[in-house]
Formats: sequence, C-alpha cells, structure tokens
Amino acid sequence: MVGSVTQFIREVRQELKKVTWPTREELTGSTTVVIVTTLLMAIFIGTVDFFLSLLIRVLIR
Repeated sequence: MVGSVTQFIREVRQELKKVTWPTREELTGSTTVVIVTTLLMAIFIGTVDFFLSLLIRVLIR
C-alpha cells in the first residue's frame, strides 16, 4: 500500500515536469477574458430576468 502511494507520487512529479505552464501574460489574458465574459453574462441574464418578471407582473394584473 505505502509502496503504491510512493510510486504514484513519483509518477505525478514526473508528469508535472512535462507540463508546459502558461506565462504570466497568457494567464493574465485568460483570466481577464473569463472575468469579462462572466460579468457580461451576469448582466445579460439579470436584464432578461428583470424584463421577464416585469412581463409576468403585467400579465398577472
């Protein structure tokens, strides 16, 4: 059991050495895209929700 855990950790370290990590610029760019997209979607969904609830209120009255 302990041997298999040790072997697993060794293999994980070997695989992590093969990873091509993003540069700071790539990471910043990707993060910016995610945040802006999330904000735009939140605004869009909030706006649609507001107008749909307004429509439902008008239809109920």
